[in-house]
Formats: sequence, structure tokens, C-alpha cells
Amino acid sequence: MKTMYTSLLVVNRAKWMLMGLVLAVVLLFPHQGAIAGQATVNLGSARSFAILAGTTITSTGVGTIDGDVGVSPGTAITGITPGMVNGNIYAGGPIAAQAQADLTTAYNDAMGRSGATLITDGQLGGKILSPGLYKPDPPASFAITAGNLTLDAQGDPNAVWIFQITTTLTLGGARQVILAGGAQARNIFWQVGSSATLGENSVVKGNILAHDAITMTGGARLDGRALARTAEVTLISNTITKKGLYSDQPWRILLMD
Repeated sequence: MKTMYTSLLVVNRAKWMLMGLVLAVVLLFPHQGAIAGQATVNLGSARSFAILAGTTITSTGVGTIDGDVGVSPGTAITGITPGMVNGNIYAGGPIAAQAQADLTTAYNDAMGRSGATLITDGQLGGKILSPGLYKPDPPASFAITAGNLTLDAQGDPNAVWIFQITTTLTLGGARQVILAGGAQARNIFWQVGSSATLGENSVVKGNILAHDAITMTGGARLDGRALARTAEVTLISNTITKKGLYSDQPWRILLMD
């Protein structure tokens, strides 16, 4: 009986030691998924802008913009009046220039991230993607034309997606970027090497950081920011919203946070 008791005591001690070791590992290396994920991209002063362009901003229709609107080094803003903006309008000047400088820093940060998952056909439509860094290869562009794209945060509201695009981002008519599992539009970054085109009645989530231009065709909606470094932003009766809040106005721009 004493031998059996001693054996049980030894086994129990071993089990407690093993549990202690596991607990120590958990405490030393918490949240491995978060550590392995991408950090957010810091937009700096560009964060206050709903629309930022390098040369011109052109808009048709009427609406409301909650956030700053700016152009630099250009100065041309057409179709947007002060009464439509709950923020400031900067047609050139040092504030828009600083926002462009910060946008360039953010763009280079997103472009310089390493270890991307390659999408070999360049087609995002029809896919469900977990948080991470994605890049088209061998094509240089991303398209969302074969279906909708779902971004699943898997319960993590701080999950980040970065899409590194060498040339163009194209959304087909009525295609959507759908958020699932607690995903937040503010944590999505589209680094576009040339231009982004949002097809008619498409719905996009996130921050578009385009080297050249951003064009939203009729009825397209963006929950995020339209930030173009060197060329224009064109709006054609669109909706740009914050957190899924839609308006019956032809287009509406609201910052996400």
C-alpha cells in the first residue's frame, strides 16, 4: 500500500511540474498569433483626411464629408464646397503638404513589409482571407471580379490586413469586400503601385494608399480613406462611409475613427 501511495505521489508531482512548465511558457510567450501578425500602418497627419490627392479632386453630386479634404502639391478641388465638409479643405499649403509627406511614409512602410503570402492568380474575389500580408505573384495586380472578398478577423478586432499591389487594384461592378469575425475597416491597407478603380456599385473597406490615382465609378462605396500620392481622386456619385453608416445622399465621406 505504501509503495502504491508513493507511486501516485510521484505521478501527481510530475503532472503538477508539467502543468507549471506549460503555464510558464504561456506567460513568457503570450498571444503568439498577435505577435506573428502585421502591425498597423501609421498614417500620421494623413489620418485626419477623408480624401487626399496629389493633383486634383473632382466630384459630381452633393453630399457630406466628415474629415479633411486636401490636395498637394496641386491646388484644384472641383465639386466640393465648404458647406459640404465637416472638416477643413486644403487646396495646397503646408498642412496638405505634410499630410502628403506622411502618406508617403505610410505607403513606403506598407510596401516594404516582408513575408507576404502570394496570391498566384491575382484574383481576390471568392476568397476568405485571415489577417496578414498579401501580394499578387506572378501578376502585378489584384482584382476582385470573380466574387466577393471576405476578410475574417477570427475574433480579433485589432487584426490587420496589408495588400501590396505593384500596379492596379480593380473591383468589378457590384463586388464587395465583406468584413467578418470582428474585422475593422481602419485596419485594412491597400498599397497600390499605380491606380485603384472601384466599379459601379462596388463596396470597398479600408484605406486606399495609391501611388497615382483613385477612381470611384457610379454608385461605388468606400468605408475608409481615399489617399492618392501623385495624381487625382475622382468621385462620381459615390458613397464613402464610416463603419457601414450609409446615406441617401449621392455620396458621403466619413472617417473611420
